[in-house]
Amino acid sequence: MIAVKYAIQGFLIYAAMAGYLLAFVVMLSRRRKAGHILFLAGFLLSCAAIVYRWLHVGHIPLQNLFEVFLCLGVLAYPISIFCNRVLRVGGVAADMLIGVVVLFPAGFIFSAEPQQLPPALQSWLFGPHVLVYMLSYILMTKAAVQAAIQLSGGPFDYAQGGQTKDNLLAPEDATYRMICAGFPLLTLGLVLGSIWGQNAWGDWWGWDPKELWSLASCLVYVGYFHFRYMFGKRFPRINSLWAVVGLVVIIITLLWVNLSKLFPGLHSYAM
Repeated sequence: MIAVKYAIQGFLIYAAMAGYLLAFVVMLSRRRKAGHILFLAGFLLSCAAIVYRWLHVGHIPLQNLFEVFLCLGVLAYPISIFCNRVLRVGGVAADMLIGVVVLFPAGFIFSAEPQQLPPALQSWLFGPHVLVYMLSYILMTKAAVQAAIQLSGGPFDYAQGGQTKDNLLAPEDATYRMICAGFPLLTLGLVLGSIWGQNAWGDWWGWDPKELWSLASCLVYVGYFHFRYMFGKRFPRINSLWAVVGLVVIIITLLWVNLSKLFPGLHSYAM
């Protein structure tokens, strides 16, 4: 069911989506400077959207899926800049499209009705626990995009040393570097969740569906690291396939576990 937002909140989200989408189109026309300006504009609009939400609900806006996807839309830009300038990973145009994709559920699918913060979420661990997951999810999404480029033999002009002509890492190396950055955050999210569970429910591990799928996502990337350690870059397509499977498990963790009526759990409030 489409849930269009007609208030200020919706205007800011749709304007941010438009900024990201225009940035993507402009980048495809090779007008890089204009594309980066529009990307920044989309980011600033998404920041305005999440600040507006924060003021509206009176708590850090990471409670439900509407707020989570809004947060992901904000993180698309800074993670893109970090990966490009620090990790030497390309795909900035794809990052603009990621920004549109993650804002779409906030803009058109999930309700923006404010909700009271349940007692279990009234903890100092609430913000850090969710935020480190959001950071890792964006990094793993970018890694999966690079992996998909590797699998499809995408448009990269390789130079010596596994780099592109722009001194950026080739897709397989870029995938590995971003998973190296994202995996500690993914693991930290699981550890913080366990500490929080002990404080909130009196148990470090409750065999909740969300806990199990969060663990599964970590184990997929452990498998990726093990396979790449064993075989290096001899099987780049299999390495890339591991990264794509990891993102699929993350999507299941984020969406299916929360929305499924068959296996309700302690995290069912996060809809």
